[in-house]
Amino acid sequence: QVQLVESGGGLVQAGGALRLSCAASRRTFSSYAVGWFRQAPGKEREFVAAINWSDGSTYYAASMKGRFTISRDNDKNTVYLLMNSLKPEDTAVYYCAATFSSGSVYYIDEYDYWGQGTQVTVSS
Repeated sequence: QVQLVESGGGLVQAGGALRLSCAASRRTFSSYAVGWFRQAPGKEREFVAAINWSDGSTYYAASMKGRFTISRDNDKNTVYLLMNSLKPEDTAVYYCAATFSSGSVYYIDEYDYWGQGTQVTVSS
């Protein structure tokens, strides 16, 4: 069973930064891609960013591009999400997920395994 564990969430003021980590229990990262999603209270889970594990290609939601950076560390089986210039509307539970499908990394249904989530709260 693949396990993904997120960490790094917390409370930060608007304009601040956080780095989230997603660590795998084993070599999940023979998967096609690892993505980050987020879910705010009362809203649907939405795509944030993804990284192709083999070639490092990155993908971002339009509203996060330029502020968020996804990266990976092969040796540590870990994917990171660096979030800069945080806004109160970035407040959500952030989840990482892995997909073994070569379909679109933007679609939630493509992902096979999910972490438990980490809370990010941005105060104004």
